[in-house]
Amino acid sequence: MSVAEVERAAAPRWRGVVGAVSVVALGGAAWARDGVNDPLARFLVAAAVVVLTAHLLGALFRRFGQPQVVGEVVGGLLLGPSALGLLWPAGQQWLFTAPVRQGLGSAADLGLAVFMFLVGCRIRPEELGARGGALLGLGVGSLLAPFVGGLGLALLLGDRLASGTRPAAEALFLGLALSVTALPVLARILTELRLTDRPHGQLALGAAALGDGVGWGALTVLLALTGGRAGGAPLTVAALVVLLPAVRYGLRPALAALVDWAEREPESRSGQLLSALLAGLLGLAALTQWLGLHPVVGALLFGAATPGGHPAVRRICRQLEGFTSAVLLPLFFVGVGLRTSAGAVLGDPVGWLLLLAVLAVAVGGKLLGAVLGTAVAGTPRAEGLRLGVLMNCRGVTELVVITIGHQAGLVNDLGATVLVLMAVLTTAATAPAYRLLERRAAG
Repeated sequence: MSVAEVERAAAPRWRGVVGAVSVVALGGAAWARDGVNDPLARFLVAAAVVVLTAHLLGALFRRFGQPQVVGEVVGGLLLGPSALGLLWPAGQQWLFTAPVRQGLGSAADLGLAVFMFLVGCRIRPEELGARGGALLGLGVGSLLAPFVGGLGLALLLGDRLASGTRPAAEALFLGLALSVTALPVLARILTELRLTDRPHGQLALGAAALGDGVGWGALTVLLALTGGRAGGAPLTVAALVVLLPAVRYGLRPALAALVDWAEREPESRSGQLLSALLAGLLGLAALTQWLGLHPVVGALLFGAATPGGHPAVRRICRQLEGFTSAVLLPLFFVGVGLRTSAGAVLGDPVGWLLLLAVLAVAVGGKLLGAVLGTAVAGTPRAEGLRLGVLMNCRGVTELVVITIGHQAGLVNDLGATVLVLMAVLTTAATAPAYRLLERRAAG
């Protein structure tokens, strides 16, 4: 290669370096002028740090065979009091001031609503009945066993994990929290393990979808019974009784007609369909928030009412999923991280015991429930055990449930931290544990 060719090849790199240095210099000059006191600038800097950290950690964890969401959650924990707040408390306080936290929280709530809409679009209850007894056994077993274990754990340790002012509701919430399987993250793990076309991979997905429907329904009822913001529990329960049939028999046919209308002229009407779906899911989320049911309930119901299998809806879901996963969900993860202090658990022998107890009940309940539930349909124990490992994937769904419970006062700070660590550990262990069982079966 000649000198001229080398110079031409190097020119783009030098231009990139010069451009980066210029941007940094201009940014430093602007920051020195007024950036320190500009609320918007500080919010944007914090958001940039959050998104960059989440994606770097997500890419790193993927290199080690982990789903990207595990790295993103760990990134959120590192920016909170568990790491940054411990190593550099002044820097953490400077980066995440109260106004910045409020702004990040609002953006995270938006991302959470869109995410739950996407989850709702994947839940198709009418398709689950044809999957047979093994699906029903796996779904019910993997829900019921950890739920019962959670109730027992609440009886023994409930005063440490929650306030104890509403023991029945707090025990029910802990049981639900231990029963969660994250359908979106499980789907990603199954894809990476090349299990989506294998029978037990499809069985795990179906059971997770069944569990999502039952779990979110139970959590919605629990929130209604513990009281809403618009007049307490009676009004919230009454509103829920009216809302569910209205969504099923009114909203769902209307959305089906809207999607069919948009699909007749997809080029000109796709943008209108996107706007209508976004406005609808945010409107229903706002209604359920006002009723005290949490906005994710409205977004989930709107997603379940949307014909998710329609090509037009699938295209919109792909568009929404990209921005939500890239920007909005990392803001939610850092919100969880800012509320989670791992040192409060890992630095205390009692905290370790609580974490080990919760892990034992959560993991053991899923494994036992999967083995017993599928055995009823004649599934071999080894396959039931592998299915139980897959059902232990909790991911983002668990973090959403924990956040809702913490906001509703159904779990205290220590309990929320223990549950967050349990969610991260069980999700991270899903793929390696499954690979280990596969190697043993092959050997």
